Amino acid sequence: MDRIIDYQATQPVSKVGQIRPIPIPHSPRRAVLATIRITIPQRDANNNHVELIGTVGVRGVTGTSQLLFKIFRDGREIFRSQEGVESDSESEVNYIVTVQAIDTNVRGGSHTYQFTVENSTNGTEAAVVGPISFSGLAIASGKDDDKGHDQDRNHRRW
Repeated sequence: MDRIIDYQATQPVSKVGQIRPIPIPHSPRRAVLATIRITIPQRDANNNHVELIGTVGVRGVTGTSQLLFKIFRDGREIFRSQEGVESDSESEVNYIVTVQAIDTNVRGGSHTYQFTVENSTNGTEAAVVGPISFSGLAIASGKDDDKGHDQDRNHRRW
């Protein structure tokens, strides 16, 4: 039976407009949007997965920016996605971007996950306007020692 072994979440900005727009740096520089720490017990090492969800509100400032959203585990990139953001005032200017990644068979110990953004298009500008949230749910995969408990439950008489 699968079971939750850790859950962490942060929401540094809860609303659009709650912060002054933060310019998104051009690649290879990046802005760290949020950081969480997930702990995997040694008994669940390499028999787990960590579900990661990051959400951020961004705005196009000039041109059409291609934003790279990345998730790192312990400084190593494990996920990347891209979103185009326009600045045309007659079109959409504010965007909410949500990314979801699954990190599998993570070794035991404490791990730092970072959610980042960078602008890969020269001559354009974009900004973070909020909200920002980032969460991680670590789940251990079913083990043989849980089977006996399942069998006991299945043989109960109601």
